[in-house]
Amino acid sequence: MSFKVKRYVEPSGDGVVGTVAELFAGVGGFRVGLARSGWKTTFSNQWEPSTKSQHASDCYVFNFGSEGHTNVDITELVERHAESKSTLIPKTDLLVGGFPCQDYSVAKSLNSSKGLEGKKGVLWWSIRALVEKNRPRYIFLENVDRLLKSPATQRGRDFAIMLNTLGELGYLIEWRIVNAAEYGFPQRRIRVFIVATKTTRKKALTESEAALIIRSSGVLARALPIQSFHQELEIVDVSASPDVLTATFSTGATKSPFLSSGVCLAGKAYTEKSEAKYSGKKYVLADVLAENEQVGPEYWVPGDRISEWEYLKGAKSIERTHKESGATYSYAEGKMAFPDLLTNPSRTILTGEGGTSASRFKHIIRQGNRYRRLTPLELERLNGFPDQWTQNTQKGELGDARRAFFMGNALVVGLVERVGAVLAADTKAAKGS
Repeated sequence: MSFKVKRYVEPSGDGVVGTVAELFAGVGGFRVGLARSGWKTTFSNQWEPSTKSQHASDCYVFNFGSEGHTNVDITELVERHAESKSTLIPKTDLLVGGFPCQDYSVAKSLNSSKGLEGKKGVLWWSIRALVEKNRPRYIFLENVDRLLKSPATQRGRDFAIMLNTLGELGYLIEWRIVNAAEYGFPQRRIRVFIVATKTTRKKALTESEAALIIRSSGVLARALPIQSFHQELEIVDVSASPDVLTATFSTGATKSPFLSSGVCLAGKAYTEKSEAKYSGKKYVLADVLAENEQVGPEYWVPGDRISEWEYLKGAKSIERTHKESGATYSYAEGKMAFPDLLTNPSRTILTGEGGTSASRFKHIIRQGNRYRRLTPLELERLNGFPDQWTQNTQKGELGDARRAFFMGNALVVGLVERVGAVLAADTKAAKGS
């Protein structure tokens, strides 16, 4: 393996640059990446409301220990915290979270994308309530890029409300759509990163100030550089109250006004299309593969099942019947690589990557004359986690499907590390000034 995955080391002593509260923690991707930049996580929460078993939380505790960790409904905890005179959730320098993306997921059709009104989307208001009380210096959030287009009937409305509510609390907000592979990582995973910095400035940015932040001086511009096109920025007004934005923002629009990069302050957002600027080593799928002796027999696809995989990966047009109207229509699928090319970054890991059944969306690779699926170890490496990070909990070993599910929900740790390093440098500079 030529893509070296760093082990996890908890920062301590003079190596700690600041403290972190991690919400929607999963198996700790934010914590792993930020620790490499000197950030110490002092509070974490992971709660999955749809299941009695809390495997992700158990895995988190196995790797980090139970100190500061909670496994409760974050909505209820934040409500009690907001009303309490004591600090149920400790104040930290940085608040992070990959907040639930079910309502924005590309796996859903556009018409079923409910956005902030969806069951899990309302957790945004828990984030806002926690920010209002604890006032962290920085906020670092991650979500699927569909967030900038949600919901289907009012493109960008949900993001406009987020910008408005964070701005009202005194934050300058940057965002960027990031493809991990464009910064050298071995997976084509596209996400939107949002970084908010507390400010005392009340006045909106000028276009020249906004351009400088987006292209060079901002946290995201320094962590994840972009090509500069020196074009005029698009302006988006998000100054109206959330209820007005809910009723009127982008009504009937077919496109979101929010492009791949942007910044917002005091209700005025600037945005533009951007492309990654990166000239370092670029890793590919072959760089994360385990040795054959590390691959269990269950990952090798029997010869008599190869044709099933090949069919599912191939182009096809299938006649279907609409359940309600009875009308027939053709459902078309384009051709996918079979097998997955080892010389390219992998496709995005999905939550259904595990299990032995053939699938159009699972990875399948060829080694010699044999085909196999990716192992949990290789999926962990694609996201930058230490080897066998998801193998165990204090309650025992986890299965292939569960471990793959974790990685389908996780983020690319190296990207977090890069953003964390810039936030650390800014924090050190502020302390030294």
